[in-house]
Amino acid sequence: MLYAVIAFDSTDPGTFERRMSVRPAHMSNGEKMMTDGSFLFGGGILDGAGKMVGGVLIVDFETREEIDEWLKNEPYIINKVWDRVDVHPFLVPPQFLSLFPKFQEHPVAD
Repeated sequence: MLYAVIAFDSTDPGTFERRMSVRPAHMSNGEKMMTDGSFLFGGGILDGAGKMVGGVLIVDFETREEIDEWLKNEPYIINKVWDRVDVHPFLVPPQFLSLFPKFQEHPVAD
């Protein structure tokens, strides 16, 4: 099942610097997830000055419990970059299904 993960960085001093120092581990984790098919797409949330202050990820997990398990090991969580993480079931609308063929509805045989 697809989920949108919306993560917001802490506003504590030093968070951006911590983000940048941990970013290689975060990106490496994302690459592994892309390989196993659990991470489809993502990107940074920017503030008015163009500085990263969070992220949005579209992930594919069977259960919410699997997402929680992944988040326990996410470098931005472990290193206190992300302060708040919202997780919501996500539906790909028909006009974007060509980008995600795995999620196209299959007709039911009579």
